[in-house]
Amino acid sequence: MASANLGTIINHPVVFGVRRLFYLVGTNETSFETTEQVPDYVTKALPYFFSLAVLEAIIAPLRGKRRFRINDGITSISAGLISLLPLILWRGIDTSLYMIMYDMRLMSLQWDHPFTWWIAFIGVDFAYYWVHRMGHEVNLFWATHQAHHSSEDYNFTTALRQSTFQKFYAMFFYLPMAIVGVPPSLYLVHAHFNLLYQFWIHTEIVGKLGPLEYILNTPSLHRVHHGRNRYCIDKNYGGTLIIWDLLFGTYASETDEVVYGLVHPLGTFDSIHVQLCHFKWIWSQFWKMDGLKNKLSVILKGPGWEPGKPRLGYKDDIPDISAPQPRYDPQLPTWCGVYILLHTGLLVFGYLWLLNISEILQQVLVIAGVLYILLALSTFGWICDHRTFAPIVELQRCLFTIAVYLLCRCRGYVPPVAIVFELANVFFIFSAVLWSIQSYKQFFNTSKSTKTQ
Repeated sequence: MASANLGTIINHPVVFGVRRLFYLVGTNETSFETTEQVPDYVTKALPYFFSLAVLEAIIAPLRGKRRFRINDGITSISAGLISLLPLILWRGIDTSLYMIMYDMRLMSLQWDHPFTWWIAFIGVDFAYYWVHRMGHEVNLFWATHQAHHSSEDYNFTTALRQSTFQKFYAMFFYLPMAIVGVPPSLYLVHAHFNLLYQFWIHTEIVGKLGPLEYILNTPSLHRVHHGRNRYCIDKNYGGTLIIWDLLFGTYASETDEVVYGLVHPLGTFDSIHVQLCHFKWIWSQFWKMDGLKNKLSVILKGPGWEPGKPRLGYKDDIPDISAPQPRYDPQLPTWCGVYILLHTGLLVFGYLWLLNISEILQQVLVIAGVLYILLALSTFGWICDHRTFAPIVELQRCLFTIAVYLLCRCRGYVPPVAIVFELANVFFIFSAVLWSIQSYKQFFNTSKSTKTQ
């Protein structure tokens, strides 16, 4: 009876959702014959991500850790949402490529055999190590990955600060698994779980975990990976397992207090700039360099490379800093932070809705929805940066949203759950009034400042 009760608890949907975050799943419950049968584990985990982030924000100050900053957290959530937008336009591109290579496999491994499940687990984690390592050691790939390292905080929202472009090169590292016969369904399962596992290691509230530090990636080891202290640079690339770093000489344990972020901090909460800034830097350096060899080196060698230096540059060129260090932190009024959080929540639901109906919408409407989300997230970053034009842009966004809703209602396009959309429309009307006031204040203050000068 006790065993039956324990089994019921373990298999409860909520408990199973928590287990998925820690890779505590069985081979029999996560093996599928086809990719169509594989659940979208990442989307299913979103409620757990946000619940744990709220819980961490409460616990961290009580344990003497840094307080949650809305501006930084919103930028991380924005980057995560932006990284998901390609799924609307090019859903399953990595799986499709994997299946093409799988058709040329050298052998066939049984999809429902535990041995195959563990081979897939090891293969995905090993491939991820090299994806991650190349993301730091090849400048073009670093341009896709640096967004994840741009936060000067380290908490659960940092885990959400993902790159939009990394998946477009990362998928090629997993193709050898297809050639040796790992079924696409098991590749997809472990790609999900490898990503989910890395959520919980983005926190300061968990200390060192003893001998596990030599087997698994842990919060302490991953704090080192996110550090810009000299001893942290290019260390601890593992996803779930840390044994690859031990084998290949990239392991480092946490010693001095870690200072988080990029060696050269961005100084902005603009989520589009976070995604694109290093591409712009590479472009400028490419045209400055003399000779084709140097131009290609800018792209293919490490971020620290310069003519006359080794492939990865010199570690001594990196500032030898120690904690504490100042962080970019323009203060937001409390009401403004709450406003951005609420509207970001609406965008998350909007993204999920768009994802679900994207296959039945005209492509132009899908693209319009993606552009709308990008504009909204950019505007929130501009508000956090105190850009003078941000209030008027946000006012225009709110007015545009109200106009689109009213047009859809007049033409009978409003979905069955109209009450939800009605409430959202009322919220946008209130928001438009709020930003009308803020825009007037901004205009008045600017005019007053101009007259004074």
